[in-house]
Amino acid sequence: MNDKHDAVFSPIEFLASTGLGRSLVQLTSRETFFMQGSVASHVFYIQKGRAKLTVVSKSKEATIALLAAGDFLGEESMAGVRGIHQASATATTSCVALKIDRKEMLRVMDEERTFSNMFLAFLLARSMRTQADLVDQLFNSSEKRLARILLLMAEFGKSDEQDMLIPRITQESLADMIGTTRSRVSFFMNRFRQLGFIEYKGRIRVNKSLLNVVLNDQVFEKNTASALSLGGNQSSF
Repeated sequence: MNDKHDAVFSPIEFLASTGLGRSLVQLTSRETFFMQGSVASHVFYIQKGRAKLTVVSKSKEATIALLAAGDFLGEESMAGVRGIHQASATATTSCVALKIDRKEMLRVMDEERTFSNMFLAFLLARSMRTQADLVDQLFNSSEKRLARILLLMAEFGKSDEQDMLIPRITQESLADMIGTTRSRVSFFMNRFRQLGFIEYKGRIRVNKSLLNVVLNDQVFEKNTASALSLGGNQSSF
């Protein structure tokens, strides 16, 4: 009986539809899913749009994760003892998400093997991404960190497009995310643009050639003269 039930259950259909314990929410850019310090009572599944996770201390705010369609957020509500959110989740574009009550999420995890396998795979990928972010912050140059963030925001690897648009973001936000100054971000962005890695016409378009920055440590040494010519040009984008 259970095997037959598992065979007809579709995680994709479950996450695309409303029902007992789950409802659709629509957020505009800058609206919050939940705030740091609030009770963790729901899991959200992003159907459309982009979001970010941020942590606020007494002195600053830091972005710790960028999220897109197909991602979950609020998974801390699944802990054995319900706690509080350790970060704030905010829409960076218009978003549509499925809001799933903790009780319903626990039920489907327990009863539907295909769904629990999918959710655990997501948690594993999130854990690996967190480790990669830590390595990136500790060992890579700020140029590489910026290139990696831009590729992640463009969802590199998820799209067949030759180039990808990213959501609107300020240089200050990029600087906070990679741990450097706005002036350094402006310098690197101008360099990326001159080398053809990005374009800017209202929004930033990331070309796949930007991956060369992440894979090749020598890419900047080969273009020293071009980079130096941008020293006095710190225009914003």
